[in-house]
Amino acid sequence: MISVDGLTVEFGGTTLFKDISFAINEKDRIALMGKNGAGKSTLLKIIAGARSASSGRVTAPKDAVIAYLPQHLLTEDNRTVFEETSQAFAHIFEMERQIEAMNSELASRTDFESESYYKLIEDVSALSEKYYSIEETNFAAEVEKILLGLGFTRDDFSRPTSEYSGGWRMRIELAKILLQNPDLILLDEPTNHMDIESIQWLEEFLVNSAKAVIVISHDRAFIDNITTRTIEVTMGRIYDYKVNYSKYLELRRDRRVQQQKAYDEQQKMIADTQEFIERFKGTYSKTLQVQSRVKMLEKLDILEVDEEDTSALRLKFPPSPRMGTFAVHAEGVAKRYDEHLVYRNVSLTINRGERVAFVGKNGEGKSTLVKSIMGEIDFEGSLSLGHNVQIGYFAQNQASLLDEELTVFQTIDDVAKGDIRSKIKDILGAFMFGGDNSTKKVKVLSGGERTRLAMIKLLLEPVNLLILDEPTNHLDMKTKDILKSALIDFDGTLILVSHDRDFLDGLVDKVYEFGNKQVKEHLGGIKYFLEKKKMENLRELERNK
Repeated sequence: MISVDGLTVEFGGTTLFKDISFAINEKDRIALMGKNGAGKSTLLKIIAGARSASSGRVTAPKDAVIAYLPQHLLTEDNRTVFEETSQAFAHIFEMERQIEAMNSELASRTDFESESYYKLIEDVSALSEKYYSIEETNFAAEVEKILLGLGFTRDDFSRPTSEYSGGWRMRIELAKILLQNPDLILLDEPTNHMDIESIQWLEEFLVNSAKAVIVISHDRAFIDNITTRTIEVTMGRIYDYKVNYSKYLELRRDRRVQQQKAYDEQQKMIADTQEFIERFKGTYSKTLQVQSRVKMLEKLDILEVDEEDTSALRLKFPPSPRMGTFAVHAEGVAKRYDEHLVYRNVSLTINRGERVAFVGKNGEGKSTLVKSIMGEIDFEGSLSLGHNVQIGYFAQNQASLLDEELTVFQTIDDVAKGDIRSKIKDILGAFMFGGDNSTKKVKVLSGGERTRLAMIKLLLEPVNLLILDEPTNHLDMKTKDILKSALIDFDGTLILVSHDRDFLDGLVDKVYEFGNKQVKEHLGGIKYFLEKKKMENLRELERNK
């Protein structure tokens, strides 16, 4: 058991949280929830030993292994994917090297009666006993199994890690963590750069093979599928629920109703008491009663109602300009990079008003086809846009295209038209740019903040074809809900490239699956597609048997 006792974190005169305590038991799968800035990532870093608390402590058994995957990685190295992942077993390889060196020294020495010789024998015996107590493992097979599960191919194993984007480097770090078989795994937004199949693989691994897990995630389906306990960080304290995320939302709602009721009753009692004091403070016969009530009010602990964002901001896209009968028509489209074939013979029609998802493993061509539609890259075959198609495009690198010298407010003010101009501050607040944040220049924003700002820009421009490539990677649940609500009301055509099942659910009515150099059409929403895909996989498994 790992114990968190009396943790307090203070900085800059602000208390992030105070005197929080809880225990982490084997097989606990905990979702750490709370609004942005509540202290979730800070708490995870303290448990991982990556930063210190102002007071309190985290205690764990002596040999406990705590593995931590942060949101952002800053590692650089010159190893291949396979070599870097194998570093999970570096401590075992180092033990082998030490045993070999000590045995070599024993073989060359002749001072058999000396104290140092006996000491060397004791050391090599103790280390050998520890080494042989480790369960015999085929390290190469374990590395291969984990890497394949996380979406790498065998061809990737020999490629240097420097060739990979941050998202893929994140998977390498995750692979190393999973191979260590830690007593506690700490994951901060692990699914941001994963495709749906890799997320499903990770879910199964965490449920069936992990010992204890604490995860921060904005992927609602992911945390619902893996967690059995929810710890909410709010207003400097925690609430611990022994249920998954969806059930926690219900219990939190009930808790706040009870808090509000108790708060209202206390406020009425205070008002009545103050009225009594004012009415009788000059009356001799009531002096003792007045003094008693004054002392009672001085000692009273004022109840609080946990913060809850009750703003019901509802964003709407401007009405879509009229377009022809179809948005995109492709026939026999293929794309190659030198000798590498991404896909071939892609033929599809996306009609006016359709809402489609592009899904599949990373590297199968989803973003490539989007870039072809946008005219950003060349390709083989025929691809055309319909009459009067006006595209709003959110690329994965959209955040880098913003004018760095403008402030947040100026960036939005430049594109806002009509009545929406009066709501700019409300919109910025909903996307976590409230107060002084709206006066920040774009150049000082983090990558996540820039992504949110680029998303707001897109919400304000009149278009009839929206193409969004991984739009939810840096959005919290509240912001995702605002965006999803706006997309549901959008009256144009929608193409979504996303791995976020919960976000896609209810948004799309057709799925294009990318894989094996081809693009396959599936009618129906994302839930139907996933159910059907699992059935197909089971049949394939039976055929293989």
